[in-house]
Amino acid sequence: MSQPQTNWWRGAVIYQVYPRSFQDSNGDGIGDLPGVTQRLEHIASLGAQAVWLSPFFTSPMLDFGYDVSDYCDVDPIFGTLADFDKLVARAHGLGLKVLIDLVLSHTSDQHPWFKESRSSRDNAKKDWYVWAESKEDGTPPNNWLSIFGGSAWQWDTRRQQYYMHNFLTSQPDLNFHTPAVQDALLDVAKFWLDRGVDGFRLDTVNFYVHDKQLRDNPPMPRGNISNTAPMVNPYTRQQHVHDKTQPENLLFLQKLRALCDKYDDITTIGEIGDDHQYQTLAQYTEGNNRLHMAYVFALLTEMCEPKYLHGVLAEYLRDAGNAYVCWSLGNHDVPRLVTRWAALGGDERQRANLLGAFLMSLPGAVCIYEGEELGLTDVDVPFELMQDPYGITMWPEFKGRDGCRTPMPWDHSAHLGFTTGTPWLPLGEAHGNKTVADQETDVGSVMNDYRRFISWRKTQPAVQFGNLQLLDAHDQVVAFVRQHGDETTLCAFNLSDKPATFKLPAGVQGSNIGGHDFSGHLGHGQIDLGPLQACFARVTGV
Repeated sequence: MSQPQTNWWRGAVIYQVYPRSFQDSNGDGIGDLPGVTQRLEHIASLGAQAVWLSPFFTSPMLDFGYDVSDYCDVDPIFGTLADFDKLVARAHGLGLKVLIDLVLSHTSDQHPWFKESRSSRDNAKKDWYVWAESKEDGTPPNNWLSIFGGSAWQWDTRRQQYYMHNFLTSQPDLNFHTPAVQDALLDVAKFWLDRGVDGFRLDTVNFYVHDKQLRDNPPMPRGNISNTAPMVNPYTRQQHVHDKTQPENLLFLQKLRALCDKYDDITTIGEIGDDHQYQTLAQYTEGNNRLHMAYVFALLTEMCEPKYLHGVLAEYLRDAGNAYVCWSLGNHDVPRLVTRWAALGGDERQRANLLGAFLMSLPGAVCIYEGEELGLTDVDVPFELMQDPYGITMWPEFKGRDGCRTPMPWDHSAHLGFTTGTPWLPLGEAHGNKTVADQETDVGSVMNDYRRFISWRKTQPAVQFGNLQLLDAHDQVVAFVRQHGDETTLCAFNLSDKPATFKLPAGVQGSNIGGHDFSGHLGHGQIDLGPLQACFARVTGV
C-alpha cells in the first residue's frame, strides 16, 4: 500500500548529472556510475533535494545514450545494475532523491524490438515502429523533418518501406498507436520503480504519438520564432502540428501516472518542445493524472534581454496559469549559461551568481545543470575533436552540444580530477581556475554563493512555494512578487552591467531581506540596483 505523498518535488532544487562527464572511476576517460556515487556528497553539500541522471542504459552511443538498445540494463561503459543500486542507496543515505532519464519516444536501431520489426512485414512486432509506404515516386510519405537534419523518414530495404525518426536515422520512433508498445514501455518504468528510483525525467515527452494519417506539416508563418531548434535548422520552418503533440499522447501519460502513483513519492518531469509551449505544458500537467511538472525551451535560448525574459514569464502566466514548472537555464543540449547570456555584460562570476538566484526565485522546481554552480563557460571544441552528431551535421553555424558537455573540473590532479585516462572530450582550459577544490576554499566563489542562496531559499516559503505576480516590464530589470500564505516577497534582478532604478507601483511598501549576498535596496517607492544585482524584500500593497 502506498504511503501518503509528501510532494517533496514542489520547490525542489534538482541537480542534473551528465554521467559521461561527471567523474570517471576506472581511467577509460568516460564518466560512470561509480564515479557519480563517489561525487554525490558534492551534490548534497549544495543543498539539492534530488539528482537527475542523464541516460546510462545499454546503447551504441551514437547519440550518447539517447539511443537505447536495452532499457533495463546499464551500458558497460557506465557500470552495472549493481553499481546503479549502490548509487541509489548512497544517494538516499545522503537525503537525495534519484530521477532517471527515460527515452520512450524512440529506441536505437540496434534494439531487439527494431531488429524484429524491420525483419519482415508480418512479424510479431511489425507495427511497433512507425512504418509507411513511399509516395508513388518513391519519395517519403510526407514532409516531416528530423531535428538532426533532413527528412524524418529513412528508407529500409528489408521491408521496402520508410520508418520515421525524429532524431538520428539510427533512432527509429516507436509507434504508440500500438497498445503492446505502450505496455512494454510501462513495464520499463515499473522495472526502475521497483529498483528504487524516485521518478523520471521524460525525454521529448510530447513526441510520443504521431498523426495516424501522416498529414503534412504546414509552413511556419514568416516572422514567427521557434524555440525548438537553432534557427539555422530547417526544422524551425514548419508548424509541428502533425508529427508530435497529438491528443492520444495524454492517454499514455495518464497510464504512466497511474503506475507511478502506486509507489511512494514519485515525480515525473516532462521535456516539452513545441510551438505552443506553455499551452502544451498546461495540458500535460493538468489535474492529478498526468505529469507532475514539465519544462520548455523558452529560457534555454540565447535571448536574454530583460524584456524577453519578462515576456516569457508573461506567456507562462497567460497560457499555463497555475501549471507546475521545473525551470532550468541550462542543460546538456545548450551552450553553458554564462557564455550563452554573455550579452548581459559584467564579469562571469557576477553573471553566474545573479542568474543562479534568478532561476531559484522562479515559481516551481528548478534544475541546475552540472557545472553551473561553478560558473563554467562553454568550451569551443575543435571540429576534429567533436563527438556530437548534431553539431557535426550542422557545423559550422551550429557547433552542437559538446561545448557544454566537457568534463567537470574537480581539482588540480591529472585532467582536473575527472579521469586518470584521456578524457572523451577536451577539458576547458578556462576551467582550471574554477575547480570544485578551488571554490571550496573561496568564501566568495560561485559555488559557495549557490550554497548560501539555496540555504536561504529554504527559509523563504514565498520564494520556494509562492505564486507569481509580474511587475512592469523594464529595459534592465525583471521584477516580480512571490506570494505564499500571508507572506509576500518582491524579487528584482538587474540583468545589465549598469546601475538600475525600478519604480514600484503606488502603495507598495516593504523592508529588505538579507542573508543572500545581494545588495539591491528597496526604499522611497523604488528599488535601486547595482550592475548584475538583485533585491529581495518583504512587501505589502501589491
